[in-house]
Order: sequence, then structure tokens, then C-alpha cells
Amino acid sequence: MRCGSHQTTKRGKARGVQTYLCLDCGRRFSDERRKKNVLIKRLWEDYVFHKQTVRGLLCSYKPPNKVHHPRSVHLVVDATYFGEKKEGTSWCIVVARDHEQGEDLVWRFASTESTGVYGDIRTELEDLGYTIQSVIGDGFSGIRSAFHGIPYQMCHVHMERIVTRGTTRNPQTEAGQVLLALTRSVHNTTKKIFTKRLNKYILFYQDFLNERTTNPVTKETYWTHKELRKAVLSLIHHKPYLFTYAAHTHIAKTTNSLEGRFSHINEVTAIHRGLSKQQKKKVIHSLLLASTVAPNRNILDQIL
Repeated sequence: MRCGSHQTTKRGKARGVQTYLCLDCGRRFSDERRKKNVLIKRLWEDYVFHKQTVRGLLCSYKPPNKVHHPRSVHLVVDATYFGEKKEGTSWCIVVARDHEQGEDLVWRFASTESTGVYGDIRTELEDLGYTIQSVIGDGFSGIRSAFHGIPYQMCHVHMERIVTRGTTRNPQTEAGQVLLALTRSVHNTTKKIFTKRLNKYILFYQDFLNERTTNPVTKETYWTHKELRKAVLSLIHHKPYLFTYAAHTHIAKTTNSLEGRFSHINEVTAIHRGLSKQQKKKVIHSLLLASTVAPNRNILDQIL
């Protein structure tokens, strides 16, 4: 390579890019721009002269497999959906993420999240040599079943969401207001105090929660405060898993780190509207390989 009429010499590679030094003027430069221009020209040639569509070019790309570094991990697991459930076109991606290092380890594309999918993820991780120290999830019972025998933490944010479905964000009854306040206190209290408060709540409002209404026509009876009652039962059901983190300092309280990844994936796939399901899967696979919101050049060189 020449710098004008001057002679140059190679100075080695940095991040896969060849660098050069001009022996006359001392200028340093790389061939990164040249390689990029060549790539753009080749893509344009395929697009114009070989009648390749953008979708055709996407189909020809085969993303690499995940490179693993087995170790002890504290997992965050969750799923996010695409498509329309009402139209029967929905599908999801189920992901297991290393909470401490922020790395997406294993993922599965499925029609819906299930015990079987989470079980497959556990099996793959263990077969690869990972030691699962703990799991945090959103309350889906299949997670606890699949990771039976491993400490499980119920996500505090999802617990609040479940209760809010029964109380609404602006409860109209005193019992609803107190329950929502009690649930929100889980973020900054202890298991002993929370359990004591929950027991007091149940004792104080049990008559209200057990009220029944009779249909004047059919004479059938039903719970008067059905949704609030369901919220209380959900809180009781998940209570044993709300404070697992207290005995295991490396466990997170929420699945927020993985939800942040899902938000980024949804933003990117929304930009590329019109992709087929298979093309969208390739995009998601590449994003999960990067394992960061803004991957650096080194990471991109490894996954593209």
C-alpha cells in the first residue's frame, strides 16, 4: 500500500484491521475504510447486477454459534413475545442470562414459554459445563419446576405487577390500597417484617375478602372482590421466594437486566419492519450474541 508517492510499511493488526506507517511523512493509517468500501461495492453489485434483494442477502447470512466459557452463574430467565396472540401468530424467545457478567448464555425460540423450554435451557447449560447457583424469574411456575433444587428468586417488579392487576394502580377500596402499599414495601423490607405485615393484613381484611354476592336471577354466588382476592392469594403463593436473595448475596431482586435486553431487541426489530419470522430470528440471534446494548468493535468482529 502506498501513501501518495511514498512507500509504506505494515505496523501490525489492531482489532483485525491492518495498520500502516508512511516511511517518508510518518503518517499512520489503516485499510479499514478500504475494506468497508469493497464490501459496500460487493453488496451493491449483488443487489443491482445479480438481482439479489435485501431480503435475499439477509437469507444468505448465517450467524455464528455462541462461544461459551463455562463457570458458576446466577441466572436471570424470562421470555418476550412477537406477533399477535389473538391471530395465532405469536411466538417468543426464551433467554437465560448471566446476571453478574451481563452475558446472554442460552436462548430458545418457541411458540410459547413452557416448563419444557426452560428444562431444555437448564440441560444445555449443565451439559456445557455451567454450574447454576440460582435463578430469578417472573413467577411462571414452569421456571421453578424446570430448575427444581436450585434457589429461586421471585422478581419483585413482577410481583407488584401481578398484585396491581387485582388492585389497579389507583385502588378504590381501603383493602386494595393497603395491599398495594404492602406489596410495594417488598423492595426495601425484610422477610420477617413483610410476613408479619401480610399475616396482619389477612387477619384484618378476611371478612372483606371472603364476601360473596348472590346473583338475583340464577341465585349463584361468587366472590364479591374476586380480583383483589386473587392478588392476595398470588402474594401468599410467591411469598416463600420473595427473599431468597437475602441468603444469597449474588442474586438480583428483579429481572430488570433481561427486560432491558428485551426492550433493545424490540426497538431494533421495530425499525426493521416487514422481516419474515426467520429473518427476525437472525437479527435477534445476533443481538443476543452481542450481549450488550452497545457492543464494541471487538464483540462485533466476533459475531459477524
